[in-house]
Order: sequence, then structure tokens, then C-alpha cells
Amino acid sequence: MQKTNIPQAESKSADLVAQNLEQLKQIFPEVIKEGKVDFEALNDLLGNYADTAEERFALNWAGKANARREAQKRSTGTLRPCPEESVDWDTTDNLYIEGDNLEVLKLLQKSYHSRVKMIYIDPPYNTGKDFVYKDNYKDNMKNYLELTGQDKKLSTNTESDGRYHSNWLNMMYPRLKLARNLLTEDGVIFISIDDNEVANLRKVCDEIMGEENFVFQIAWRRTDNQSNIGNIAKVKEYIACYAKSGSNVSVGKLPLSEKAKNEYRYEDKKGLFRRDILFHKTRGRHYFEVKTKSGNILNGPWMIKKEDFQKLDAEDGIYWTSGGDEQPYGKIYLSESQGQIPNDFWGIEYGTNQRASLEVEALLEQRLFDFPKPISLLKYLLNIGSAKDSLILDFFSGSATTAHAVMQLNAEDGGNRKYICVQIPEPTPEESEARKAGYATIPEIAKERIRRAGKKILEEQKAKVEKEGLFTEEPKKLDTGFKVFKLDSSNINAWDSNPDNLETALNNSLFNIKTDRSEDDLLYEILIKYGIELTEKINRHTIDGKTVYEMGAGSLIVCLADNLSTTVAEGIGKLYKAVSPEGVDANCRVVFKEAGFNGSDEVKTNTLLILKQHGITNVATV
Repeated sequence: MQKTNIPQAESKSADLVAQNLEQLKQIFPEVIKEGKVDFEALNDLLGNYADTAEERFALNWAGKANARREAQKRSTGTLRPCPEESVDWDTTDNLYIEGDNLEVLKLLQKSYHSRVKMIYIDPPYNTGKDFVYKDNYKDNMKNYLELTGQDKKLSTNTESDGRYHSNWLNMMYPRLKLARNLLTEDGVIFISIDDNEVANLRKVCDEIMGEENFVFQIAWRRTDNQSNIGNIAKVKEYIACYAKSGSNVSVGKLPLSEKAKNEYRYEDKKGLFRRDILFHKTRGRHYFEVKTKSGNILNGPWMIKKEDFQKLDAEDGIYWTSGGDEQPYGKIYLSESQGQIPNDFWGIEYGTNQRASLEVEALLEQRLFDFPKPISLLKYLLNIGSAKDSLILDFFSGSATTAHAVMQLNAEDGGNRKYICVQIPEPTPEESEARKAGYATIPEIAKERIRRAGKKILEEQKAKVEKEGLFTEEPKKLDTGFKVFKLDSSNINAWDSNPDNLETALNNSLFNIKTDRSEDDLLYEILIKYGIELTEKINRHTIDGKTVYEMGAGSLIVCLADNLSTTVAEGIGKLYKAVSPEGVDANCRVVFKEAGFNGSDEVKTNTLLILKQHGITNVATV
């Protein structure tokens, strides 16, 4: 009997190089020759304009080529589920991921491509004291596992290093490149930074995001104290904002401040309003006659068309001044205000580092972070950068202020924002208060903060309902949970080509799943590699005593059990028909564990035939 081979499921993260080639092929098919780019042909198509490296405006540094290649390299790692460290595992849409954010961003490329509305990051500022991620371009996963297996700080980047700025840029470049892929077409990224690297950050973002997609840069006064040491007191930081596509972005408005509300000082039967200019000598473009209350004629120039003016007048939408300055104004009502547009200087009313430290201290009952970001600052950014149902990403999440702010804002405005937080498990200093309190890593502190913050927000919600009485509308259920995942090497043994390890390699090929990994570990690796969100609802079924996982209305069905029989295949076929919407081709994919067939080609062949009879032809093994 001929041996039956079932294709193996994807074992790596998204192939970005292949995707880029395919996109280029769609635009210029004639420049792709045997799977490679004919740069001479491409140059001809683009006008054959060339310049020298010396004449080209660009930001260059030592290691840039490697950093660019690293962004294209595929990850062989996985994210292992940790339900025991999570809250509301089965129902939450929030994620907390421990791991090197470079590898994590690679693993998220399929599942979250173009799905993130807003990214906020607070990366190391390169002050000479903070650590910088030291990437190993040969094997980042091995490098990550070695570094995080040691109880020490990962690395520092001091000014005495000959590549001080280059090291920082080499860290940021591939991460920003990968992050851009995750943004929706109208998505934005906010990046906190200070004077040390703000100039380089702007240049590298101009290259990756596009100079034309720069939105604005906020100067934020981070402290309400001012030292009297040195030549000048540094009291501000910056928040640079870029869009995925400047033509699609629409930055939101901020809630009205009390000062802004005071501008609504006029009132009619509809309520408070402020005046809107209709007549302007330099900005008006329309000319038509308007008769004032006293009978005078005004000709313009007007800011609006004649028919729009007449409509306002008919709807009591005109406010007339009296006296010699008799002029019509429009009415902008406080009740209809969408807020105020943001400016590029944010003072201490937006929050300070001191206030942020007290926020964390109050929750955790001790001071564990010196300079976290304040919740209020993140809430303001969420207001202008996201919608109520947006997905938010923070891949330098530190103390988890972003997660806290998302939950808090959802509680205040009824939103359903979701977050993904990523943080490398950086050890806390041995003599620190955090280590003395039992927190070995930064993520341990952050997860505890999210747990306590969520509990506090729910208690405040409940107290508000009780205080306001029986007629208060019950708030919708707030998602204060989060799923924890941890970066690790793949659950599947890789082939070792070293002849000295032949016996081990052959054994691994027969039993290719690592012995210390669970079915859930393997299941979530399949989700990542197939591009399914990690919060997708997973339905568990039992067929012939085996657990079968089904999700997406039958679009993916997975069975990772041993000793498979054709009864399982028949049950999967029936399950697919039962859960897939009538009249909709769910294009079902079924994944088995290769070792589950116990080497039986007969069971494997009959399984494929049975599934085909049920309309399932997309079958793979791991």
C-alpha cells in the first residue's frame, strides 16, 4: 500500500518576504522572474531615476541592514497558555503576553494583521541606565530563553559604548516595522520618548511609517516638581504620533475641560451654546444678502452657503448680536459637542509621573515603580486614538498602565475596548522593594496590578449603582479579565541535522511533540500559525472518547488525541455540518497530531476519505 502523506500545518510565523513579493507581483507582475525581483526591470518601470548613496537623504547607522533583515525573519517560537495566572480565561478578550516583544510581534503577524486601531509604547529612553534588548540575529528564540533563564538584568546601553545610538535604533527598527503591519488602515501609534532619542525616533518613524503620516508630537509636562540643580530643569517628555495612512486617519477629540465648558455661556430653549463665526473678511468665500434685525443689509463674505444660512435661520440656529456690531452667529450647543480638538502641549492636568507612582502604590500597597505613566494620560490618548470597540496594543507595557486605562475608560464611557500587553520578563533588582515583596519579574507586578485594578473598578461600578438607586441603568458587564501567554520555543521538535545527534533526531521525528507540552500548548500554536485570534472562543466536543476542538463555526477543527479511529473522522464530519451556518461555505480545516495515527496508513487514508465525503478536503497534521 502506498504511504499516505497529510500536509503538515504551518510551523512558523508569517512569511513577510513572501507576502511582500506577492504584493509587488500584483502591481508589477513583469518584474518577478522565477520568484525573484528583477531590479533592472523595476527601475525601468519607475522611471530609471537613480542617485548615489551620498546624495540620498536617509538615516543610517551601524547594523541597520541586519535590523531590516530581522524584521523579515520568521519566528519558530510559540505562545504557551497560562490559565492559572489569568482572570476569566474562558470569556475575556484581553491578552497579557510575557516574552521578547520582537518574537511576539512576529507571532502576532497572522492573527492580528491590520486589526489594531491604536498602539501605545513607552520604550527604553536610552538614558544609559535602562536596558536595551540585545537581539541575537542568528537565533533570537535561543538568545531569549538563555537571557531570561538567568536572574539578572538583560543589558544596559551606556554612553561609553561606541554604538550607543546604533544599539537603540537596532532595537527599535524591526519592532516598529512589525508593529506597523498590525495597525488598521486608520490606525495610529503613540510613542513616548525624551530628549535622548527623540530626533532619531522621528527619523526612523519617518522612514518606517512615512514622513507624510506624521500626525503630531505632544510635549507633555511629566512632573509637577522642578529641581534647582544644574543649568536647566528638564520637566517634559514627548509623545510622537504617526498614522498607518495619513489619508485615512481621523484623530478624535478630547473631553471638554471645565475651562472649555465655560465658553458655552449663551443659552436658549435648547440649552447652553457658544457662538460660531459665520462672517469673516479673510476666510469667508460666499457672498449673498442678509437682512439684520434692524433692517440693515450685510453682503458677506460668509463662511457658509446661502441655503445653509437660510436653513439655520429657519431652525432658530442664528444668534444675533445687538448694537452697532449687529452680526449673525451660529450656535454650537454643549449637549451636541463631540469634545475639543487636542493641542500639542499637555500640562500637569493630563497627569504626572508622581501621580502615576501614587496610583500604583495605592493599588499594590507599596511603591514598586518609580516612573510609570499616569492612567489619565493614557485615557486621553485612548480618547483621541481609538474608538469604543478598538483593539489596543502596548508591546513595552511595563507596569501595565495601558491595561488599567483601557478598563477604566470602558467603565466610564461604556466602551468595549480590548488590549494586548507584551512585556519581557525582566527580573526585578535583587535588593529592590519589589523583590522583597516577592515579585521576581516586572510581569508579576503588572499582572497583580491588572487583577487589583479590575476588582477595584468593578467595586466602584457596583457602589455607583447602589448609590444612585433603583432607576439607575445597570451597566453592561465590564471585561476586567486577561489571558496570560508566555513566549517559548515551539511545541514541535525541529529536525536536528547534526550527525552526532542522529538517534535523538530520529526519535523526535517519530514522536515530534515535546514531552513537556500539553494539548492546550499545541492547540494555541496551531491558532497562531493559522492566523486565528488568541481570544477566539474554543468549543470542546467529545467524539469516541477523544477531545475535539472546534472554533469559528467549524472553520477550524482540531483533534490532538492518540489512537485515532475512523469513528473520530466520521464524528468530525457530522460536527462540521452541525455547527457551520447553513448555506455558508466555512472552508473547514481539520488538524490532527501525526503521531495520533500510530503509524497506521490505513486509518489515515480512511480518515481522509471520510472527511472528503463530508466536504472537508483541507486536512493537515502537526
